Amino acid sequence: MAQFLAYANSNKATQKLFPYLLDIQSNLLDELRTTVVIPLCPVLLAGATVITKLCPVVEIESRKYLLLTQQIAGIDRKTLGKKTCDLAKYRQEIMAALDFIVSGI
Repeated sequence: MAQFLAYANSNKATQKLFPYLLDIQSNLLDELRTTVVIPLCPVLLAGATVITKLCPVVEIESRKYLLLTQQIAGIDRKTLGKKTCDLAKYRQEIMAALDFIVSGI
């Protein structure tokens, strides 16, 4: 599995609010059963007060989504849906959001 791939959210209870899950775990840990993901929320469903450094905007199929870094989670790889797209071009913004949530910088 490649780091920064977005997957369709296969959980019917949450897929409207979080249609995609971004796999952020290092490729070096591909042998683990679990992976670390950040849910993506359509910008239109997000509240007005968004911390942009924590929640960068990415684009998938011409639609804008927020990375909800504060809702980072570990999940079983088997629950990931279909591979949707590679968001590696947003690597700098994603890593800055992770650094911000851990160090506040």
